[in-house]
Amino acid sequence: MSKEIFKGVATALVTPMTEAGVDYERFGKLIDWQIEQGINALVIAGTSGEGSTLNDAEHRQVLKFAYERIGGRVPAIAGTGSNDTAYAISLTRYACDLGYDGLLVVTPYYNKATQKGLIAMYKAIAEAAAKPIIVYNVPSRTGVNIEPATYAELAKIPNIAAVKEANGNISKIVELFALAGDKLDIYSGNDDQIVPILAMGGKGVISVLSNVAPKETMMICDKFFAGDVAGSAKLQTEYLDLINALFCEVNPIPAKAAVAEMGMCENYVRLPLTKMEEKNREKLISIMKEHGIL
Repeated sequence: MSKEIFKGVATALVTPMTEAGVDYERFGKLIDWQIEQGINALVIAGTSGEGSTLNDAEHRQVLKFAYERIGGRVPAIAGTGSNDTAYAISLTRYACDLGYDGLLVVTPYYNKATQKGLIAMYKAIAEAAAKPIIVYNVPSRTGVNIEPATYAELAKIPNIAAVKEANGNISKIVELFALAGDKLDIYSGNDDQIVPILAMGGKGVISVLSNVAPKETMMICDKFFAGDVAGSAKLQTEYLDLINALFCEVNPIPAKAAVAEMGMCENYVRLPLTKMEEKNREKLISIMKEHGIL
């Protein structure tokens, strides 16, 4: 049985919130809108979904609500990573019991890990999981990088199916493809590197851009898969200004501001995140208008 979870674009979905808590009414509408736009998959309670500031009860309720609202219309992927491996295992088992199609598991942050520790952690989580795992490497946020040789070891573990690679180092990503690209599905974790990673054989992107431009993000992948590499690359460069604006402050601050400007959530993020600086927000809004999003 293939372990492929999705091909194309999975939106790393923001979680609508207010000061009172998660805004489930708008969350449901946002999920519906993404699916209506034709998105290939949804990631719930990841980095963009502010999973790190959801308490345990909220995290489980967000996962439950989203899975039920998605209702099998597209593959559902749950963010279940933690720097506490036992907690990551607990969340992973919960998401598997709900029926999620895959789990996005980030490397441990703050306590970091040796490469040996990463292998041991992912093995422990994979052994507890009933569904395939996407390893999430984002060293700019976690302080630890998964080396290509480590991926080769992780690829030997049943249930380790894929990688969301956001290390930004194309040379390391090429080495990853060389050592494990035939055993792991590889997704871009950076919207500005979709086409380069597809060109190496990547399966798609787990995207922040698609929170506000799902059709356009999918067109980047669709054109590439259809053989129109030049058209795909042209779209990638056309949307580079918006991609950069969505990352001019730490994610998901700009993404939340953008989705709020579209009327689909309140512009509210939890501490230690704060609202987008006004000058940056104005620039983001201007770029969104230039692209016809607003």
